[in-house]
Amino acid sequence: MAQPKIKLYWLEKSRAQSILWLLEELELDYELELFHRKKDTMLAPPELKQIHALGKSPVISITPADAATTGAEPIVLAETGFITQYLCEHFAQDSKASTLMPARYREGQEGKAGGETEQWMRWQYFLHYTEGSLMPVLIMAMVLGNLKGPKVPFFVRPLTTMIANQIFSAFIFPNAKTHLAFLEQQITTSGGDYMCGTQLSAADIVLAFGLVTAKDQFSTFGRWDQPPEQQYPKLWAWMDRMEKEPGYQRSVEKIKTIDSSYGIKFP
Repeated sequence: MAQPKIKLYWLEKSRAQSILWLLEELELDYELELFHRKKDTMLAPPELKQIHALGKSPVISITPADAATTGAEPIVLAETGFITQYLCEHFAQDSKASTLMPARYREGQEGKAGGETEQWMRWQYFLHYTEGSLMPVLIMAMVLGNLKGPKVPFFVRPLTTMIANQIFSAFIFPNAKTHLAFLEQQITTSGGDYMCGTQLSAADIVLAFGLVTAKDQFSTFGRWDQPPEQQYPKLWAWMDRMEKEPGYQRSVEKIKTIDSSYGIKFP
């Protein structure tokens, strides 16, 4: 069957990179349309609101393969978890990447509440956890880090730095430690080297972007008893593993060949 036409609206320094990696893993043909943040505010350009009302990324459009004959309109999907689940449900099952979405039910338990596999429950949870719990802490760290950076006028920077440090100490650092400890425990109990077991899943892909880009900055969030890479060795090994995944490397190189922007910057 002909594949629908897929377009990813990619924005620099955004979770759109996770969707790009997922598309690479699914071995789908897709089109990229690039957007860049406004340099003065670092907000997405207003043109993105023509694609989706919130004007955020990632956003994808999927045009059915038979649209020319049926007149079907493209569907537009936003939010990382929703896009990930939709793509996996429609394109992972019959591809080489079928492990990206674990089987939902244990044999003989189809459709029953409580009949789900542990791998699927983890998979579903992490699609929501990443955006709902983890990324807000990392984004706040990024924003507050800017209060200590060179964009703040020199004469007020001591004040903004003091305020940022207080928020880091009271909120961001304790929350970051909680999340890192939680993820260390999750990878320890997964039964394999990945968050949902023995094979790479879309949950790993969704989690990886924020963690990998913040990996070298966690040590600056506060005063650690020991370096975080020593305190959470399994999680750091997982992050190293994600960076070495062929699909991850392809997605990074694909952007670097057409755009120099990648990752989240933590001043």
